[in-house]
Amino acid sequence: MSGSIVPRPIAWIVTDDNGVLNAAPFSYFIPISTNPALVIVAIGKKDDGTQKDTLANILKTKKATICFPNKDNVELVQKCAAQLPKDASEIEKFEIDVRKEMQSYPPIISSTQTALFCEYYDTYNVEGDTTPVILKINFQYIEDDRINERNHTKIDSVGRVGVTFKAMIDL
Repeated sequence: MSGSIVPRPIAWIVTDDNGVLNAAPFSYFIPISTNPALVIVAIGKKDDGTQKDTLANILKTKKATICFPNKDNVELVQKCAAQLPKDASEIEKFEIDVRKEMQSYPPIISSTQTALFCEYYDTYNVEGDTTPVILKINFQYIEDDRINERNHTKIDSVGRVGVTFKAMIDL
């Protein structure tokens, strides 16, 4: 299924747990509503069967910042897929530059062109090892030169196509 439903957008989710910043990519991610503005991300378990840090952090703090990777940061996104111990930060380990845009939300990854500042909305219980999490978008960051007067955006997005990332281009 994951190799057939393509391309899939990538949510590069930044969460915080007592100062430990987690940045993890998720390709089971999609908008589900515009009013209220909601997205859903399916979060699996770690290889050892425990809860992923992203899910634990969202349930604890009720906040997440979703950054959208572009061709300039794909390599860092792939590195962030590594499973680190709970007290280790991908931001620190891989020397990812971040900046604070909204005081009560985790920072954005500086090389992102757009980001969503979200709060926990709900979860949907399903059988198996995945937890679908619904996040409400409260604010959006977009680089100034990436939006026009009609609010159309021009983002250099990448998506997941099978096991690889591909740049989304105009044809």
